[in-house]
Order: sequence, then structure tokens, then C-alpha cells
Amino acid sequence: ASLPRLVVNREYYVELKGGARDKKALSWLNEQLGEADWLIRALDQRQKTILKTAAEIVKKQEGFFRHGVTAMRPLTLREVAEQIEMHESTVSRVTSNKYLACPRGTFELKYFFSSGVSAADGEGASSEAIKARIRALCEAEDPKKVLSDQKLADLLNEEGFDLARRTVAKYREAMNIPSSVERRRIARHDKPSVNSAQR
Repeated sequence: ASLPRLVVNREYYVELKGGARDKKALSWLNEQLGEADWLIRALDQRQKTILKTAAEIVKKQEGFFRHGVTAMRPLTLREVAEQIEMHESTVSRVTSNKYLACPRGTFELKYFFSSGVSAADGEGASSEAIKARIRALCEAEDPKKVLSDQKLADLLNEEGFDLARRTVAKYREAMNIPSSVERRRIARHDKPSVNSAQR
């Protein structure tokens, strides 16, 4: 509803039609009118597809909008495509360089698609949710008891996430969080926290 409404200027068309001197000119004019109508229908269809896709993403990621990134679930393009009865490539195209603004911030639609790991609830947890939990655990750790990747994996497994140590290490490195050895060194020298280190 917030988008500008595009229409063909029919008065201009009638004026031009009145000035057409032969069938060739009239045929050309009608052809241009047909192309303009097609373009408007195509743009309208595109807007509806974006809206339908975004609505399905919001529905699937309700946990994120209610509780934050830790409640994100794994989601694939195919899953959304099947629900809205469109091709996977269409969903990929309409989510590229499109953004969703919400009380939690502005996010690219692609942000809501991520792989995941199995969790105790049977639904699984998205990689973004796992990263957020690892970051929270590292930020809350006692400087005298820095958590190793294995300890982080154990804690996450206790919370219901089925994660191996190497997976935790991969996520930690992706967020630029130093290893436990480096974090211990930082704590000893009273350097900035994990939060600062990852910037």
C-alpha cells in the first residue's frame, strides 16, 4: 500500500490515437499500450511475490521477532518456496537486496535463511541462534575460568543443542571471537572484552 501506484495515462493515449494517420501508426500505439499494461502487471506481481515471501519468512521465524536471534530456526529457500507455491529460484531472486525493518532492526531477507543443528525441541536451531548463544556464553565467562570450545559444546549440549567441539570452533571463528587461550591472555593483561576483540 505504501508503494506508488502506476497507471497508464489514458488521456494521453486517446490524444495520440486521435492523431494516428494510418493503421501502422495505430498498430504501433496499441503495441506500446500493451507493453505498458504488461509492465504494470509484472511490477504488481513482483510486489505481491515479495510481500508473500516476506510474510512467510515472518511466519516461519516468529520466534526471532518475539524473542530475538536465539530463537531463530533453520530455514531454507526451498521450504519457503514450497509454502508459497513458487520456484526456489524466484524466492532467491526476490530476497536478494531486499530488507525488512522491524523493532529489532533492519535485516536483509537472506539473513533469515540459515542452516541449523538438531535441538531438543525437535525443530532445530539456526546457525545464527547458535552463534548468538556462543557469543553470550563467551561474554559472560569468568576471566579466571575461560571456556574452551569443548566446554562451550558441553554447555550447549546441556541446553539441548547437538553440537560437536569443531562446530563450536567454526562458529566462534566466524564471529572473530578469540580462542580460549587468547581470551585467557587478554583477561590476564586486562585487555578489552570479547565484545571489543571481535570488532
